[in-house]
Amino acid sequence: MNRFLQALANLFRIEDLRKRVLFTLALLAVYRIGAHIPTPGINTALLQQMFEQGKGSMLGIFDLFSGGNFRRLTIFALGIMPYITSSIILQLLTVVFPYLERLQKEGELGRRKITQYTRYLTIVLSVIQSMTIAGTLQRATGAGGQSMVYNPGWGFTVMTVITLTTGSAFIMWLGEQISERGIGNGMSLIIFVGIVVGLPRAAADLYDKAKTQAWGQFTFPALLLLIGMMVAVVAFIVFVEGGQRRIPVQYAKRMVGRKMLGGQMTYLPLRVNSGGVIPPIFASSLLALPATVAMVFSQYKFLTTFADALRWGEPLYTVVYVTMILLFAFFYIGIVFNPTELADNMRKNGGFIPGIRPGRNTSEHVSRILKHLTFIGAVYLALVCLIPEWMIAGIKLHHIWGVGPWFDAHFPRWILEGLGVQFYFGGTSLLIVVGVAMDTVQQLEAQLVMRNYEGFARKGRIRGRR
Repeated sequence: MNRFLQALANLFRIEDLRKRVLFTLALLAVYRIGAHIPTPGINTALLQQMFEQGKGSMLGIFDLFSGGNFRRLTIFALGIMPYITSSIILQLLTVVFPYLERLQKEGELGRRKITQYTRYLTIVLSVIQSMTIAGTLQRATGAGGQSMVYNPGWGFTVMTVITLTTGSAFIMWLGEQISERGIGNGMSLIIFVGIVVGLPRAAADLYDKAKTQAWGQFTFPALLLLIGMMVAVVAFIVFVEGGQRRIPVQYAKRMVGRKMLGGQMTYLPLRVNSGGVIPPIFASSLLALPATVAMVFSQYKFLTTFADALRWGEPLYTVVYVTMILLFAFFYIGIVFNPTELADNMRKNGGFIPGIRPGRNTSEHVSRILKHLTFIGAVYLALVCLIPEWMIAGIKLHHIWGVGPWFDAHFPRWILEGLGVQFYFGGTSLLIVVGVAMDTVQQLEAQLVMRNYEGFARKGRIRGRR
C-alpha cells in the first residue's frame, strides 16, 4: 500500500506528468458538467418512464455508453457512440476500398486522413441519429396520451439536431485532446467515466435491497455471492486481458555498409483477446434490435413474442448471444490482423520463426495459433458477459419447452429469475471498466519508469491490453 501511495505522490511530483493528469481530470469534469445540461423542450418525467419500459432494448445500451445522458437526453445524449460506430465502419471499409487500405499503410499522414474521415462520418451519423430521436419523441406519447415534447414541430427538430450533434462533436474533441495532451485513450476514458458514475447508484440499490430484505432469508448470502462473483470476474478479466502467446522470431545477421545488423531473438506477442470488447458490443446491439422494434411497433403481437424470447436470461438469447460473440470475434480478427502480410514483412526484414519456413508456412503457422487464441478469447468473452447477466436476470431454464417444469420444480427462484440488480453490473460494463483501468495504469507506470521512478507494482511491470 505504501508503494502505491508513493507512486501516486510521484505522479504529482513530476511537472509534466502532473499537468497531463490534471488536464485529463479537468476535461473529464467538463464532460460530467455537460451531462447535467438537458436538451430543451422535453418532458423528462415521461422520458424516464419510456426508458423503464425499454429495459434490455437498445435504449439501455445507448444509455450505458452515454453515462446516463441518453436517459435524461442531455446535450451529450449521443455520447461517444457515433464516433465508435464511425471508427468501426471505416475499419471495415479498409478491406473493401483499396484507397483506405493505402492510407492505412502510409504511416502518420495516412492515419490523420482516416481520422479526418472518421470525424466527418461522426457528424453525419450524429445528424441522422438526432433527427431520428427528435422524430421518435414527437410521435411517442406517455400515460394519458401526453406528449413527450412540449412544442413539437420543425423548430424542435432543428434545435434537437443542432444541440445533440454539437454535443457529440464536442465529446469527440474532448477525447482527442485527452489522447494528445493527457493520459490514456480519451474515448475509452469518457466511456469509463460514464459507466463508473453509475456505480454508486448501483451500490445504493444493493444497500436498499439489503435493508429491506428484498430476497428474504437469502438476502445476506445473495449479497455475499454477488460481491464474491464480481471480484472473481474482475480478477478473471485482469488475468486474461494481460495474457499473450509469445511466438519467438529470429532475425538473420546481415551487413548494412560496415555495420552488422540483426542476429537477435525477439517475440511476436499475440493477445488472447485481440478483439477486445467489440464482439460483445456488436452482439448486444443486434440482440437489442428486436426489443427496440417491438417497443416501437407494439401493435404487432409476433414482434412482441419474438422480442420476449430474446430477453436477458432466456435460453434462445444465451445460444444466439454466444454464437454471435464467436462469429464476431473471428470476423473482427480477420479484418484487423493479416497473417500473410505479417509473414511477408518478416521475410523482407530477414526474420523467421525457428522451425518454420518463411513465407506461406509462417503465415499458416501464425494463422493457426491466432484461430486457437481467438476461440479461447471468444469463450472468455461469452463467460464474462453471461455470468453477471445470469445473476441479474437469471437462467430461465424453466422456459425451455418440454423440460421447463422439471427445472421449475427443482431449482431455486434466484437462479431462474436472477437477483434483479442494476444494469451497471453487466459483463460488458465490467470488461470496459477493467480494461480501460488496466491500460491507463499501465501508461502511468510507463511514464514513471521512463523518468527513473518506481511503478505501482512491487515485482515486474503492470501489463496492459495494448
